[in-house]
Amino acid sequence: MGRTGKAEEEAPARTLFGHPPGLTVLFTTQMWAEFSFFGLQALLVYYMTRHLGFGQAKSSLIYGAYGAAAFFSPFFGGIIADRWLGRTKSVIIGGAMMMVGHFAMASETLLFPALALVALGNGLFIPPLAIQVGSLYADADPRKAYAYSAYYMGINLGGLLAPLICGTLGELYGWHWGFTAAGVGMAIGLTIYCSCLGLLPPEPSRRASAAEEKASAAPVIRQHVAILLLMIAMVVLFRIGYEQSGNVIALWVADFTDRSVGLPGHELTIPATWFQSINPLLIIVGTPLLIAFWRRRKIKETVPHLLRRMAIGCLIAAAAMLVMVVAALASGPEGARVSSLWVLAYFVLLTLGELFVIPVGLTLVESLAPIRFASMAMGGWYIAKFLGSLLAGIMGAYWLRIPPALFFGLGAGSTLLASLCLIVMARTTARTLSSPR
Repeated sequence: MGRTGKAEEEAPARTLFGHPPGLTVLFTTQMWAEFSFFGLQALLVYYMTRHLGFGQAKSSLIYGAYGAAAFFSPFFGGIIADRWLGRTKSVIIGGAMMMVGHFAMASETLLFPALALVALGNGLFIPPLAIQVGSLYADADPRKAYAYSAYYMGINLGGLLAPLICGTLGELYGWHWGFTAAGVGMAIGLTIYCSCLGLLPPEPSRRASAAEEKASAAPVIRQHVAILLLMIAMVVLFRIGYEQSGNVIALWVADFTDRSVGLPGHELTIPATWFQSINPLLIIVGTPLLIAFWRRRKIKETVPHLLRRMAIGCLIAAAAMLVMVVAALASGPEGARVSSLWVLAYFVLLTLGELFVIPVGLTLVESLAPIRFASMAMGGWYIAKFLGSLLAGIMGAYWLRIPPALFFGLGAGSTLLASLCLIVMARTTARTLSSPR
């Protein structure tokens, strides 16, 4: 199932991590888009409760509905990109909608239209942009897997900067300044994207799609789609445990973690929210190291190999949850505070597992999805985040009803099940596929 395009016609110049210059464009575009998205998210609940006077329940409901829509819409946005708009136009229109939505947050009366614009724009923006990352490379190019790791680092860099800049401006100088900063961030991302279109892969032609279908028998295409569906289902199981990092783990840090530092009598207490910065910081630091490690090994990035890598990532994430099981047992039935090193170890393992799962999954979606359904398939990837977050929230509702050790054990079980299923998938796929395409 070969693909045609610029990536196969010429050897592009090298830049970020030895990759085509288009990756730098997509990396920075996504970074600024995430800056704007998470900048709004960091302010939204505080804005509704403190400025608009909404109750906590109403604010939480609005926040949840907005977040769900933002990660459910990419599936439909991907369909629109594949069938009507094309990838480039979809990214530009979606980004423009998000930018207008952020600026519209400056008016209290436009709260709901603004949130709708951001959520729907996100659906148009994310799938085709992510697909363009893989389209920079020929099918057999091993750099494709590393490209998604670098791209994922950009996502987390934007997510790290957003609360620090937009949150600070919103709380200290006025909410509208924070939302404006988010809009400016999206405008910067759009400007970068639109000014560098010549570095991006061309739109897939109908001829390329027809050539793909002619080169691949229908059973092979169906097999690839089946692998994608099963892989996405395993990511849902992974996210049930993973998404507790911003939910129940935050409660654990606040209520059961000793956050004091310094000498007796001169101790400082680390804010509980600071622990949420550990994950993006580790991703930014760890991604280049992992890329260098994988490149040195020079292993052919086949589908079975990538599935095994995801299985290892789920296993590491399960180990992270088991660390919290031990921490919960150390806390005891009386709920004594335990060392913050437990949480640090948890985040180190969880982040390492994440880097083995999420970027690799993005690579598989782009590699296996038929050209004419590629953006829709990438939208399906974000459905996994939507479902995993929803199920993690339902599971989190039982935090006070069952012992913490059992709760964390269930999270470990979910990710461990995903690991075992991915191992079986890798072995089965190795017998039926000889290459990524």
